[in-house]
Amino acid sequence: MEEREEISNLAGVQHIILVLSGKGGVGKSTVSTELALALHHAGKKVGILDVDLCGPSIPRMLNAQAKDVHQCDSGWVPVFLDQEKSISLMSIGFLLEKPDDAVVWRGPKKNALIKQFVNDVAWGELDFLIVDTPPGTSDEHISTVDALRTYKPIGAILVTTPQAVSVGDVRRELTFCKKTGLRVIGIIENMSGFVCPHCSECTNIFSKGGGEELAKHAGVPFLGCVPLDPQLTQSLEQGKDFMQEFPQSAAFPAISRIVVQLLEASASSNS
Repeated sequence: MEEREEISNLAGVQHIILVLSGKGGVGKSTVSTELALALHHAGKKVGILDVDLCGPSIPRMLNAQAKDVHQCDSGWVPVFLDQEKSISLMSIGFLLEKPDDAVVWRGPKKNALIKQFVNDVAWGELDFLIVDTPPGTSDEHISTVDALRTYKPIGAILVTTPQAVSVGDVRRELTFCKKTGLRVIGIIENMSGFVCPHCSECTNIFSKGGGEELAKHAGVPFLGCVPLDPQLTQSLEQGKDFMQEFPQSAAFPAISRIVVQLLEASASSNS
């Protein structure tokens, strides 16, 4: 009986994508959020599963931190972000008494909640489920991949910044994907240059091309560069829909091009 319930909760999800990063602070949750919004605006029904248990930032990015999670016969009902219920979110942030409460748990308790998130959230029909993971390659990642393996995720997106230290950490993430049998959809280089909002000149604050070079060396697709964009930061701070509010920004076409590639990757996974 329990197995039938687990299968039914993800049976209506067509494509599962994990978003990984080798280290914190590279904008993994930002990328997860904006890809989900872009897919939503492309007419897809999208869910976001936030399994970054110690840093659940996505509820704030989507202005949903005051929402409540409810129970239904098949488990938890995710938080719906629009009236049409075409974009939804599940995060430990909805289960904390206070937004600033720290999750001070040992590994087994974290792993148990991850499995519960995977099996007990009633997503309904979804075109895409974006899974935002913690930084690194810990047992939480192994639990996530193992719990999702039955549902055949189409793969992982790896997020890096141009600096050598971040690129080096993504190399370890590539090794993790290889060892766990998780396909790498591609690499995104985030914070790739700052485009001045006044003169449109691009300044490479950190460095340039590390993500693209790593993708070439590893033989995996390079999905593109997302520049540092004050309007993107503003939308995240205020919980606004960046893809709707700032179509003229520097980051908009970069994210749009990445989503086109994701749609192509998902189409090829069906064939």
